[in-house]
Amino acid sequence: MRLFVSVDLPDRLADDVADVQAEFADADGLDFVDPEQAHLTLKFLGDVPESREGELIDALESAVAASGVAPFDAELRGLGVFPSLDYISVLWLGVEEGGDELARLHEAIEEQFVEEHGFDPEDHEFTPHVTLARMKHAGGKELVQDLVRERDPEVGTMRVSEVRLTESTLTPEGPEYETVRAVDLARRA
Repeated sequence: MRLFVSVDLPDRLADDVADVQAEFADADGLDFVDPEQAHLTLKFLGDVPESREGELIDALESAVAASGVAPFDAELRGLGVFPSLDYISVLWLGVEEGGDELARLHEAIEEQFVEEHGFDPEDHEFTPHVTLARMKHAGGKELVQDLVRERDPEVGTMRVSEVRLTESTLTPEGPEYETVRAVDLARRA
């Protein structure tokens, strides 16, 4: 099983994500993500034996509880790239409001899965984002650079009330995602 932990975007934001992607349509070399599968990745786990599924569900439930994060709103706004504007591999949509809560969830998940279950730690600082496209070659690099510098799209606000352990199956048409388990954020006063 190829697994990751995510916060999924609601279906109602798919058209808005697609509208932002459309601004980059003339940028040669971009491979766009299906806007209906848009999500915020909190931790990529990689290939995991199916026999560990129950253990990982328990680990996610423990991490979410330990984070102390209650349901919150996240505002999707702004653009960025990884690793830098000079060398672009990923074009992303940022998180303005709700970033602190997402970071707390990420930290708790990272701690639980790395320290308790032997997964590799992240090798970069966590930046909450929604991947819009991956750059396969630099043909459209200048256009992407210009749009990232000039544009500050506001996609909308979403309520984050759960995180998901998600299975990704790679197909010739692109990845297909299936929720293994959704874990509700603790409801606190």
